[in-house]
Amino acid sequence: MKIFLIGFMASGKTTIGREVARRTGWAFIDLDERIELREGRSVSAIFAERGEEAFRRLERECLDEVCRIDHNIIVATGGGVPCFFDNMERMNRAGTTVYLRFSPPDLKLRIQLSSQDSRPLVAGKSDEELLHFVTESLARREPFYTQAAYTLQGTDEELAEQVAALIHDTPGKR
Repeated sequence: MKIFLIGFMASGKTTIGREVARRTGWAFIDLDERIELREGRSVSAIFAERGEEAFRRLERECLDEVCRIDHNIIVATGGGVPCFFDNMERMNRAGTTVYLRFSPPDLKLRIQLSSQDSRPLVAGKSDEELLHFVTESLARREPFYTQAAYTLQGTDEELAEQVAALIHDTPGKR
């Protein structure tokens, strides 16, 4: 069984994924970290050197690799993963997708608290620019995110509890 955590940047996919893995004993994979290990450079560097299109292709290749893994894993995807190629459909076929949902103002604050300048799409934006970017981007991404099997809201702790509960309650788990 696979659980794919999706949502906008800074929605806690990695933090929650690691916590759920700890609670359940499942393996955890952060797709961005997997790309960085494979490429030997940061996501920011890949964006800067090769552009977003090349990064999205790398992201898809890593997603395909993860989809072929045959054991229980929790996967934290990058915020854009569901929005490119047929990635959302691919994740829904390979496992259970969970959208970690937050409002634009909450996301803006979470981004500011989580190293905004290390995130290539929002680095250097003012408060107003950041909120505008989040609001507009989230509106474009919502149609993809809402294709998830589950949409969850709450604090990081509440979200970790809810995802762990999904694992324990899902038929067909191993």
